[in-house]
Amino acid sequence: MSHFNLSLYYVTIYPMGQKLSAQAKRDKAARDLAFAKTPARRAKKAHAQRMARQNPRASQGKDYDHKDQRYETPSANRGNDGQGTKKESGKRYAT
Repeated sequence: MSHFNLSLYYVTIYPMGQKLSAQAKRDKAARDLAFAKTPARRAKKAHAQRMARQNPRASQGKDYDHKDQRYETPSANRGNDGQGTKKESGKRYAT
């Protein structure tokens, strides 16, 4: 945790990420890797990379949204456009 003073404001910066035990970190890394290697995730990643190669300028700093079939900022591409992720769970998007 860092503290510093910016003119009139006292700013506290908290470290990002989860505070996990060593065992929990290893377990989470294994789960994340297993999810990233599923056929659907690999197909989406490959599709996003193909789209980025076709139009590098549009993809700069953005994520490909497989539901809307367009590039969005990373913050806009999270949480199903404000609807939450429960509705979107298990959907099959065109890749």
